[in-house]
Amino acid sequence: MATGVDAKLLKSTKFPPEFNQKVDMQKVNVQVMKKWIANRVIEILGNEDDVVIELIFNLIEGGRYPDIKSLQIQLTGFLDKDTPTFCRDLWRLLLSAQASPQGVPKELLEAKKLELMQEKVGNG
Repeated sequence: MATGVDAKLLKSTKFPPEFNQKVDMQKVNVQVMKKWIANRVIEILGNEDDVVIELIFNLIEGGRYPDIKSLQIQLTGFLDKDTPTFCRDLWRLLLSAQASPQGVPKELLEAKKLELMQEKVGNG
């Protein structure tokens, strides 16, 4: 799947150590992750880019064990300097999600709890 250029980039790019861990997408709540991905891409690009968002969805859903390194290489043209950070955050959330019984990263559960508590305080 990777072209010659991609293969060179894969060899020359330094990836975080967690990229060596596999993620089993069958253990991940994909809907929750899609929402996070869409929101992050909008945050990075400043607008909703369905093409980029769909590309990421396809790359993480393409197989049971997505390849975060080639995902990062393929996204560089779209997310530019934000690509490594985006991929690292995405991978950490996916690793967290597969370890969670609900398939939801604990970081997102904590953020949701906080959001709900703030709403209660605001409405109280």
